[in-house]
Amino acid sequence: MPCPVETGMNIYVGNLSTEITEDELKLEFAAFGQVNTVNIVNNGRGGRTTVYGFVEMPSVSEGESAISSLSGKLVRGRAINVIKALPLSPKRNKKPRRTISQKI
Repeated sequence: MPCPVETGMNIYVGNLSTEITEDELKLEFAAFGQVNTVNIVNNGRGGRTTVYGFVEMPSVSEGESAISSLSGKLVRGRAINVIKALPLSPKRNKKPRRTISQKI
């Protein structure tokens, strides 16, 4: 019976400092294995900036090791949240909004 093929892991990293760079975040995860990509998102809605990111690692076991070791770690003075990223859900077919017609 063939061994299952690892497809990699996408990891969500929350509570990031506004000063962190993608290179710094990559270095944190590189201690646990190869890192394919790092993307940091700055979301400034509501007058408050929220910074989070996604790290893609090709090895599931290395990704799980990074998650368990880095979750809660202080990075640039902030305790980061590290979890396995949820897959994107397919877009739902939205029904057109009903409007109420006025009688004249």
